[in-house]
Amino acid sequence: MGENVCEEGVFNKLFNKLSRELYQFLYYKYGADNNPHDMVQDAFIKLWNNCKKVSPEKAKSFLYTVASNQVLNELSKKKTVLKYRQENELKSYTPESPEYIMEGNEYMDKLQQALESLTEAQRVAFLLNRVEGKKHQEIADMLGISRKAVEKRIYTALAILREKVEGI
Repeated sequence: MGENVCEEGVFNKLFNKLSRELYQFLYYKYGADNNPHDMVQDAFIKLWNNCKKVSPEKAKSFLYTVASNQVLNELSKKKTVLKYRQENELKSYTPESPEYIMEGNEYMDKLQQALESLTEAQRVAFLLNRVEGKKHQEIADMLGISRKAVEKRIYTALAILREKVEGI
């Protein structure tokens, strides 16, 4: 039957091989403010809890998906808090004209909605490329997919964003 993630030796090998890479991925993609170290630990805990369901070959994909989803959930919570704060700050003090702020907020809202409308795969590839400046092959290696798949995800994401948001 082969190796099993539930075997401590196999799990330790996966941790030693993937934890630093996963940390760097989360750090560069989402920044230090989103606790990449904690997210890596949580992802490996979930891998251990699901060790019977995840083969060693699928462990990397599982870890990246779990960690990315955790960070995106955290970002969603932070976005809600930030939006609430911004609305309250706008009521009390505005250095620019209200029209300018409203236009900027509308653009950012449209962009955020457009990004949220992408599949997770498209969003991850697009943000790694456009925000982090990663090359297509680097992204393919990180995600364990082909370069062509990365290119398709990025170009599809860009087409969707251009359709939904003017000025991209």
